[in-house]
Amino acid sequence: MTLPALSALHVDKAYGAVRALQDAHLEAHAGEVHGLLGPNGSGKSTLNKVLAGTVRADKATIHIEGQLVRIDSPTSAHRLGIDAVHQQPSVLTNLTVEQNLLLGSEFSRAGMVRDHQMRARAADMLERIRDAVGPEVEVDTPASNLGPGQLQLIEISKVLLRSPKILILDEATASLHRGQVEILFELVEEVRREGTCVVFVSHRLDEVMQLCDRVTVLRSGKTVATVEVAETTPEQLVTLMVGDKGAVARRPDRGADDRPDKLSVHDLTSEKLRRVSFSLGEGEVLGLGGLQGQGQSDLLMTLFGQERKAAGEIILDGATVHVRSPHAAARHGIALVPGDRTTQGLFSTRPVLQNLSIASLWRRLLARFFVSIRRERTAGETMIERLDIVLGSLDDSASGLSGGNAQKVVVARWLLNEPSVVLLDDPTKGVDVGAKGDFYEIIDDLARQGVGVVLNSSEDRELVRLCDRVLVMYEGHIRRELLGAEITEENLVSAALLVGESDQSEGRLP
Repeated sequence: MTLPALSALHVDKAYGAVRALQDAHLEAHAGEVHGLLGPNGSGKSTLNKVLAGTVRADKATIHIEGQLVRIDSPTSAHRLGIDAVHQQPSVLTNLTVEQNLLLGSEFSRAGMVRDHQMRARAADMLERIRDAVGPEVEVDTPASNLGPGQLQLIEISKVLLRSPKILILDEATASLHRGQVEILFELVEEVRREGTCVVFVSHRLDEVMQLCDRVTVLRSGKTVATVEVAETTPEQLVTLMVGDKGAVARRPDRGADDRPDKLSVHDLTSEKLRRVSFSLGEGEVLGLGGLQGQGQSDLLMTLFGQERKAAGEIILDGATVHVRSPHAAARHGIALVPGDRTTQGLFSTRPVLQNLSIASLWRRLLARFFVSIRRERTAGETMIERLDIVLGSLDDSASGLSGGNAQKVVVARWLLNEPSVVLLDDPTKGVDVGAKGDFYEIIDDLARQGVGVVLNSSEDRELVRLCDRVLVMYEGHIRRELLGAEITEENLVSAALLVGESDQSEGRLP
């Protein structure tokens, strides 16, 4: 029997208490396009990064063509014939198309770069993707002039010029329109015929079904199955991704039909959003579902004034508001709790008290200009008790807090501002099970108080547990709405992967 081109067995990777991969395995053969599927948080990207050398596994047994190897850097992966293309291109915009195409594969003799061979090779590759990038792109075109799809195709072509034995395409089609995807598939078929092993990840299940020979499914960091595509339906793949975990306990229905609108959004458009419209009722928890990176965080950032909108209307409590900055959002009663508390939410070198009070100091002014320290401490102590935040003292540095308590401090900061709308951007990411339960109670309590909550979560079970409605997003627009009993893990995954639907989304940028 032919040895697999790639064999990765017993792969473990943990980030603190979060186990991203647990004894995962993947085997793929030369001349095969092997799909890698799984819901959010399943470990797909982590496994690909381990194979590409950008993440070091805690444990792994990896063979390339039967030889035991060690991958501890992108350089070592490249030397073994492994190259990867990720969703975000690494094209250098200060260089030309030609210079980008040849990065990492320059010809040389006796230490001298052979310029004529480089130019010929770059020109040939550009012609192979000509129909996809357009007639205006030449070898000397600055990469800064290209659109997202064109940049991604240059990135893919750069990797193909290295003639890899194993090619990893991790959401490489995300920024491509249909015509560009077809050109990419032709290139993949060419390298497949030449014996290249291709590992393919896509959030478009129809692409996986069209291109792949076999598919390996990951769930919660573990490999659950490897199946032949020709013998498997999309619905069966969804079932493998979701698994049989038992029903998720949902909270009782709170009568969504008769609650007044707290927030209405009409045709909200930005660089990454396309005519998004929805309403949020008083005391409603509205979820944002779909695979990660489909515009959920961008929607929250735009509502909070962190990202600029190009068009659209935001109505709060019946009145149109103009949210041009986070400061304006806060004054209108909109709060944002980011998932990345380290870089976006917490001032880690400052005391806990300052972290708590920074967004609501204006509420505790004396004579309109001076902060009342007594009021500040009283408010902080009240919130510490309310959210059961474990700490030594309000004067301690926030850097000493555990992950769950640090995130609670970020939540408490905004609750002190008495918001009417709370935007939660994956707030339980990286916190332990006990802290998650505390957050669920906080969200339930906000809803009971009449606060409108918009929750983006990378965990489908969380959306099932907490939400009255879920809007499934796909490439910057709302693809489907799930209400009440329709909110199940299987429906969320099916909607995210467009199972049973054709993709009729608007064209993307070049």
